[in-house]
Amino acid sequence: MRIRPTRQQLLGLLPARLVLVHGPREPGALYLSFDDGPHPLHTPRLLDLLARHGARASFFLVGQRIEQHPALVERIVAEGHALGNHSYSHRQFHRLGLRAQLDEVERTDRLLQDFDRAGAHRFRPPRGDVSLPLLLAFARRGRSLAYWSYDSLDYQQRPAAELAARLQRQPPADGEVVLMHDDSDCAAQILARLLPAWRDEGRRLHALPAARA
Repeated sequence: MRIRPTRQQLLGLLPARLVLVHGPREPGALYLSFDDGPHPLHTPRLLDLLARHGARASFFLVGQRIEQHPALVERIVAEGHALGNHSYSHRQFHRLGLRAQLDEVERTDRLLQDFDRAGAHRFRPPRGDVSLPLLLAFARRGRSLAYWSYDSLDYQQRPAAELAARLQRQPPADGEVVLMHDDSDCAAQILARLLPAWRDEGRRLHALPAARA
């Protein structure tokens, strides 16, 4: 049995309206999430793959990359995926004061709203770096922070076949939020192996529920 890191265990104790670690635990449901995009090479390939298998996902985007590749953000929205906030510059949040952290969030909020007109977006901090002051600020503002319950490890420069085999041996449970990235081709390689099998097993791939406005 997998043992979650302590940070995930602690965040999982908080109300889901403040920190979403799991998605709804519907039978067969999984929630793919992709950080660090959009990327001009890897994001289109990933979107093509998701479309072929009728899968939906959540894309936690970096503000600077939104500005560089707006057509990709438009495509993400047009194909039924959800947008999330992954800061403006992907700086290490533990090196920033609270005001600088909130500036990173708010700047990206404004960019995202131009694409999907959503009143609110879930925020996932770079590298999962969550501080108590940031949590309290989000609680005061009624904001929602998004985490994950299953780490694909696709950022570890390990062969995609090895990581896919791990996902097959230790599959995510119903309602799990799977952490992946769309700034390399590793996630697409893993999912090319897994999506057909998951479809045959009756798995359904969803975007995360919308944040409260």
